[in-house]
Amino acid sequence: MIAILDYGSGNLRSAQRAFETSGKEVVITSDYDLALNAEGLVVPGVGAFAACMQGLIKVRGDQLVRERVAAKRPTLGICVGMQILFSRGIEHGDHAGVGMWDATVEKIDAPILPHMGWNTVRAAAGSALFAGVEDQSFYFVHSYAAKKAVGAMSSLSNHSEDFIAAVEDGALTATQFHPEKSSDAGLHLIKNWTQTL
Repeated sequence: MIAILDYGSGNLRSAQRAFETSGKEVVITSDYDLALNAEGLVVPGVGAFAACMQGLIKVRGDQLVRERVAAKRPTLGICVGMQILFSRGIEHGDHAGVGMWDATVEKIDAPILPHMGWNTVRAAAGSALFAGVEDQSFYFVHSYAAKKAVGAMSSLSNHSEDFIAAVEDGALTATQFHPEKSSDAGLHLIKNWTQTL
């Protein structure tokens, strides 16, 4: 069973439908024990970094992520759900994140923001997440991103400058793009992740 964490942020229904294509049961929940014990946990996120962190803390999601990673239970952050996994974000101030990776989420240095629409990802060599969809396009909507490579494996995209599009780091995986909005490539990537559960 895959749990999608409901903490007041994210397009939960479209994520649920996309992850159901894997053949797994998918539930939307804010129940700590259910999310902790699920085969896989998805942490979605839309909006601003600080608001997402506030919602996450209300359901003890920061503690939940740390506990799952310590137990080597697969966890996937999406969009701002990826950003809040870093140590800090500087969107509308300076805010602490969950601190799984020591890097700052900062504004992309580009003439046009948000970075919105389809963009290619340069998958890291040997990526399991991008197997079969290397160099495919995925759907992005964001103005902030991490730029420093972290974890075991970082894949990149570019919008006037390189930024981290995805991280694979043992049980913890994250994508800056929305796989649930990325058509066939996104569904293939979701299936790749669910096969690790």
